[in-house]
Amino acid sequence: MTPSTLIRPPAVAGSFYPADPYVLDDAVRRYLSDAVSDDGPDPVAVVAPHAGYVYSGPVAGSAYARVEGRRAPVDRVLLLGPSHRVAFRGFAVPESESFRTPLGDVRIDHEAAERALTRPLVVRSGQAHAQEHSLEVQLPFLQTILPGVPVLPIVVGLADAIEVAELLEGLWSDPATFVVVSSDLSHYLPYESAERVDRRTAAAVEALDWGALGDNSACGRIPLGGLMEVARRRVLEARTIDLRNSGDTAGPRDQVVGYGAFAFSPAQA
Repeated sequence: MTPSTLIRPPAVAGSFYPADPYVLDDAVRRYLSDAVSDDGPDPVAVVAPHAGYVYSGPVAGSAYARVEGRRAPVDRVLLLGPSHRVAFRGFAVPESESFRTPLGDVRIDHEAAERALTRPLVVRSGQAHAQEHSLEVQLPFLQTILPGVPVLPIVVGLADAIEVAELLEGLWSDPATFVVVSSDLSHYLPYESAERVDRRTAAAVEALDWGALGDNSACGRIPLGGLMEVARRRVLEARTIDLRNSGDTAGPRDQVVGYGAFAFSPAQA
């Protein structure tokens, strides 16, 4: 590996989120402080959206505020998101040593990556990660609330929910491992239609019924479905923390994109 490939540079800084580190730090901290409150138990996983921060940042803040308030330690983060740029079968872990954002470098958890590579359908691919925004936009939040914690970003290509669940089961054995799934919800529906679709999606998430996720329910429905299947197996409960769309934040209401923040925790007796 050459020195130029050791660091994966930011691909969407200045478009999806601020490129200026001071502006970015202020934005992330504002989204966290303005987050929808939730007094539920410590999460072991969250789902956060991945659109431009002006649209989805407030909802992402609601998800990550729950992680910030978690009492148990976090030693690594498994970060899964759908592929938007490259079509491939299975899952891709990075080639690089770290991912750079305007806030600094995020260390890749190579021990977890090596374990992932022993699982079916997992490859190492710099190409799959080079322009993928679904993972990158989560990193400034993780850098802010979990500074120094290594991350294993996994791009999810052509796969199904059971295959995602099997990969997660193989990597998620330590209680100090935290899981983040990156997913937006419905796309380009009128405001009222999007609200109805997103409420149905939220109900399916809370019921851990990944089979009820339709094609336009979530752009990350496959990694989301995999997390829901693992939650079903492990007797976790899912709760909706925040549910809004771009018409609520910064966009027009004729065609909106839906965003949800969901937290997964051990079921309460």
